[in-house]
Amino acid sequence: MTQATTQATDAVPPNRAMMERDRASASLGLIVERDDPGHAVVSMRVRDDMTNGFQITHGGFVFALADTAFAIACNEDDRVTVAAGADISFLKPTVSGQTLTATAIRRSRTGRSGIYDVTVVDEQGDTVAEFRGRSRTTSQTF
Repeated sequence: MTQATTQATDAVPPNRAMMERDRASASLGLIVERDDPGHAVVSMRVRDDMTNGFQITHGGFVFALADTAFAIACNEDDRVTVAAGADISFLKPTVSGQTLTATAIRRSRTGRSGIYDVTVVDEQGDTVAEFRGRSRTTSQTF
């Protein structure tokens, strides 16, 4: 398993095959802490190469962390679910060396559409960003 999949040694559910192939998440060093239908927790240690010209974490990396937690939470079964859209609000800057944790929770899932909220916190539990993802379930299966 790649680092971006799961820390557990149990077999990976079929809908987690996406994480086995997710090179972007692996390259960022993302760690999946929790992987339940409608609920995911993913962490990332901020590296020097993830900072911008102000020496704070580039927003794109915070978004990628939140988006990965969202993707795991919304792929709740064997049907492929993708993002239909997402918004993020950055609330607190972070720096290299800090560990960020994104917690995604399903708010609503009706038919093929879903809404998921993701809160990103630093190691002190301070909120760094709030993300809302809108999902669409496709007719494809894993």
